[in-house]
Amino acid sequence: MLIYKILRAAEWQALRDAGETRGAPVDIADGYIHFSTAEQARETAAKHFAGDDGLFLAALETDRMGDPLRWEPSRGGALFPHLYGPLRLADVVWCQPLPLEDGAHRFPDGFA
Repeated sequence: MLIYKILRAAEWQALRDAGETRGAPVDIADGYIHFSTAEQARETAAKHFAGDDGLFLAALETDRMGDPLRWEPSRGGALFPHLYGPLRLADVVWCQPLPLEDGAHRFPDGFA
């Protein structure tokens, strides 16, 4: 199963350079890395990245992440994937730009 992480350009570059990351400042403060399912990603972009340009959408394979990945309730009781460990570049299946167009993020063609 794929889950998704929205990254700012500097965060994506840092992950590529170092091979792993503890996440964005909010991830570090919360003690885990926030992810979304395909069904949750658009709402996550609108709620937490409104107006932000220069973003990337990374797809990660849950089977590669092991026990540090947990599904926990968040918005309205929905289960969200949280990673209690570093996000590793090796777990990224693909990463695409998430451009801002007319005030909304344009997700890659074929995205759920």
